[in-house]
Amino acid sequence: MSESAGHPAGDRPHGGPGAARAGAGHTSATNAADSGETRVFGRMRRGGRAFRGGFRRIGRITRRATHAQGAGRSGLGALIEAAAVNSAGDAMVAVALAGTLFFNLDVNQARGQVALYLLVTMAPFALVAPLIGPALDRMRHVRRYALAGTMAGRGVLCWAMAGAVLHGDQVTFLPAAFGVLVLSKAFGVLKSAVTPRVLPEGITLVTANARVSFAGLLAAAVAAPVGAGLSLLIGADWLLRLAPVVFGLGVVLVLRLPAHVDDPDSGKPPVEGPLAGVERAKTVRGRWRTLHKVGPVVAEAMQANAVLRAFSGFLIIYLAFVLRQEKFEPVPHNVALGLLAACAGAGGLAGTALGAWMKARAPQFIVYATLGFVTAVAAVSAALFGLWAALAVAFAGAVGQTLGKLSLDAVVQREIGEEVRSSTFAVSETLHQLVWVAGGLLGLAMSMVADGRVALMLVAAVMAVALTLLLVRHSGVRHRGTRRSGTRRAGRRRRPRTG
Repeated sequence: MSESAGHPAGDRPHGGPGAARAGAGHTSATNAADSGETRVFGRMRRGGRAFRGGFRRIGRITRRATHAQGAGRSGLGALIEAAAVNSAGDAMVAVALAGTLFFNLDVNQARGQVALYLLVTMAPFALVAPLIGPALDRMRHVRRYALAGTMAGRGVLCWAMAGAVLHGDQVTFLPAAFGVLVLSKAFGVLKSAVTPRVLPEGITLVTANARVSFAGLLAAAVAAPVGAGLSLLIGADWLLRLAPVVFGLGVVLVLRLPAHVDDPDSGKPPVEGPLAGVERAKTVRGRWRTLHKVGPVVAEAMQANAVLRAFSGFLIIYLAFVLRQEKFEPVPHNVALGLLAACAGAGGLAGTALGAWMKARAPQFIVYATLGFVTAVAAVSAALFGLWAALAVAFAGAVGQTLGKLSLDAVVQREIGEEVRSSTFAVSETLHQLVWVAGGLLGLAMSMVADGRVALMLVAAVMAVALTLLLVRHSGVRHRGTRRSGTRRAGRRRRPRTG
């Protein structure tokens, strides 16, 4: 009767008060979950806004730094930003290649791969450089597009290298790596040739070069660890596939350079030095420049820098293998290699900061002083060799290479006429590339037969001899110049009056 009066048994509501409480509990749990998700999404939105705000603030600070002292109006700021993106892309490529050629192999296999890379990829640059310099000299009216082409070409070659790394295709990998190197050097030659065209009033060439180099080193210092982390997460092949994105951004930035960069007849001439009238290079039928054709001042600066670059190549290869082979307790091998890379990067930043701080009017003196400093540090590190001595000499070598390069660029920009300046920079880059390879091969060989004390002492002795010879030659050149000047003055005094 109760069933007929109420609901049928199958239709009767279940539970009663307990079911009501359960339904209320389920509703409150659902509301709590919804509110929790809302809080999570709210935090994510706030975090995204904070990240975007921080990114914009960093961008504004960077823009103020790169465009300071009239650099924004002259175009130097845009060149600094393009150089920074270029260095970031090169750093990503270097990290990917380091993992492929060095870290993923045992020591003996790594030696073979590094030697093959040095010989097959870097040494043939000497055959291409005589073509690069004259070609870039003839492209003075399209420099922005030439700079953009070096960026775009590297993006395409990085994509090709990514596939080659994935499938172990050395036939594609080595030529593509060689192409990336050539285009990177071409960018450096063009950047150095363009810098005097965008030089603001009140800034010396050494300071402008230092600002460009400092931005590049900072970008590389950020991109290298980020690239290393990405390489561990996604692999070297995908890191190489990300590099074209960076180089694509570089294409946009170089096309924003002012139009007078492409006009060979406009703009200010480079800052004149005391020897500019003697050293100004003349236009010659053959555009290939040699050390004899650039004059003694530029030639001496190139030779001193060649010693510094050879020492840099030796240090990078030798110390990398020594720190991987020997034990420096309690520091593990990978930590020691990381400290080596950090000290080298810090040395590059310190050298660039010194170049900007000195605002040098005598870059030739800086080259010789730097070579003497690096030689002394190498000798002391040989006597006290250990992990900290290796890190100290790596720091000093990076300071020397960076400061010497800044000074050499200033000498070339000051002493060489614009019509052959790119060719002269191509000669400089070729010489320094070859001696870097020679130093790297020497370091590779000595890592198998000599410990740190012997190797660094021998290298310090060679650098001391080279410094002595350069100073003796420099004194002879100055003495001959003084004697000629005195002879001309005496001739003018003895000349009889006519009329």
